[in-house]
Amino acid sequence: MAAPSDLEVTATKINGSSCQETVTNGDGINGPNGCSVAPATPATPTTPVMTVTRPSRTPSLTGLSLTEYSANPSPPAESKRRKAKKVIPDDYILPSGHPDYLRLILTSKVYEVCKETSLTHAVNLSNRLECKVLLKREDEQPVFSFKLRGAYNKMAHLDRAQSWRGVVCCSAGNHAQGVAFSARKLKIPATIVMPEGTPSIKHLAVARMGGHVVLHGPDFDAAKEECARREKHDGLINIPPFDDPYVIAGQGTIGMELLRQTNLQKLEAIFCCVGGGGLIAGIGVYVKRIAPHIKIIGVETHDANAMTQSLAKGERVLLKDVGLFADGAAVRTVGEENFRICQEVIDEMVQVTTDEACAAIKDIFEDTRSVVEPAGALALAGLKKWVAANPSTDSSRSLVAITSGANMNFDRLRFVAERANVGEGREALLAARIPEKPGSFAKLIEAIMPNNVTEFTYRYTDGEVANIMLGLSLTAPVAQRAHQLQLLMGRIAEAGMEVTDLSGDELAKSHVRYLVGGRAKVPNERLYMFEFPERPGALEKFLATLRPRYNISLFQYRNYGSDVGKILAGIQCPDGEMPELVKFLKEIGYPWFDCTQSEVAKTFLGGPGVNEEGAVPL
Repeated sequence: MAAPSDLEVTATKINGSSCQETVTNGDGINGPNGCSVAPATPATPTTPVMTVTRPSRTPSLTGLSLTEYSANPSPPAESKRRKAKKVIPDDYILPSGHPDYLRLILTSKVYEVCKETSLTHAVNLSNRLECKVLLKREDEQPVFSFKLRGAYNKMAHLDRAQSWRGVVCCSAGNHAQGVAFSARKLKIPATIVMPEGTPSIKHLAVARMGGHVVLHGPDFDAAKEECARREKHDGLINIPPFDDPYVIAGQGTIGMELLRQTNLQKLEAIFCCVGGGGLIAGIGVYVKRIAPHIKIIGVETHDANAMTQSLAKGERVLLKDVGLFADGAAVRTVGEENFRICQEVIDEMVQVTTDEACAAIKDIFEDTRSVVEPAGALALAGLKKWVAANPSTDSSRSLVAITSGANMNFDRLRFVAERANVGEGREALLAARIPEKPGSFAKLIEAIMPNNVTEFTYRYTDGEVANIMLGLSLTAPVAQRAHQLQLLMGRIAEAGMEVTDLSGDELAKSHVRYLVGGRAKVPNERLYMFEFPERPGALEKFLATLRPRYNISLFQYRNYGSDVGKILAGIQCPDGEMPELVKFLKEIGYPWFDCTQSEVAKTFLGGPGVNEEGAVPL
């Protein structure tokens, strides 16, 4: 193997402490405070090591570069398709020239390391939805994700004449753990490239599995460049996360298990989360061959729907922006081979919201006492939405949701808990305008009863009108909650008070509900929501970027344990300087949204004479 780059160093800081000496234990070579230290080239595949490298380019701090699948994807142009025979043996190629996935799945090597996961009956959810809901528990795998199946199957089929050099991948998530775990089992050196700001819980997990972790650059764009450099320079084999026949076949073993574990005559549909398409392609290609009557339904979030758009257009599309909440499925373009298969096997696509995904996480917890990650709950969120749109009198029909992963950052549970009831329709967020006079509060509560108040935010602003933000519980059955909310809002209106439903307003849910102080008369104030990478020092850098040029009149931020943080900022800027401000915002590189004219902002944050001239459309 070629010598390491001059940029590489062998000591890395974790939690502010530098590694200075090593102690050998059963996991490999570990320094103090959990630091892992080793030579740049791993001596054995079971020795966890970590290095830090510095990119030569200036990073582009865009939201798309913050997660591995949305960063700098290959363009979806259908150029020359890679011949399958270059990847798999000739006798596994069909006359059409495509892989024989049935044989690839039946001869898969995943069970050398993976377990056949449970198919759990979600009793509580089944009773609520009046059908049999089954959860395929891929969170039970050794790395808590289905990704181990595809990674191991791919690596187990590598030519030993090449694999002795090692494998490489760029990932800080489930794929990274799958590759590292597989490499240890197969005794193949594995290099995992991640951005420098990757939380320690992620890179330490990979290092413990024996992976050689390389922390490189500020974002995944830089990390992918380093991964490609090492692949070429060191002769390593890049393990793709989804767009590969062996990876697809590995994921397809889930479908093989499902058909053994359930009654095929009663199984109506299988729901899969969709990112790059490896999971649903593998399951779909097997199930449709054995039991074509079973529906294969994909689930994406509204703001990361590359497969939905690609299927509608008939070709792979490249999304300009993607939502990052379900980061395990946040891709800008789906895999080429995956898309070819999905065009043949997917019956429907369902799109869900962030709140609906949070509600599904809660549902899975209530039935299994397990906490899955956002992407791991997408399938169930889609199942619930599909059942609501496709009611049936057959309570014995079976529906399967793949709980694809459970690598959840504990800090994110705070966000999930706050959003779950809204996503389930059990809670509504309302804005009420009532007269600023004695007795008005009592009159409002009287109109709300018997619903419980879950949140009540108020601050005196002027002597005429009081603006109140309310959280209210909804107790009616799922199908009747929208009607219950309309009746409740009608009672408030009949009492002579104005009321607005904010349950779907992201500005209200993410920021305004946490601000106390009331409306303020701030001249020339513009309100913006920003997204920035959640890594040490990122918030300070963001503030330092703004401070020299503009006065900040409002600021709200809270850490939710995600890879991406959200900020609401008020910036004072006269009309004549707006073009300069817009140019400045584009230059700082963070995704931003102008919410100056939002009704929520005007009601709870603005005041008479504020923002009267309006904001420049962006």
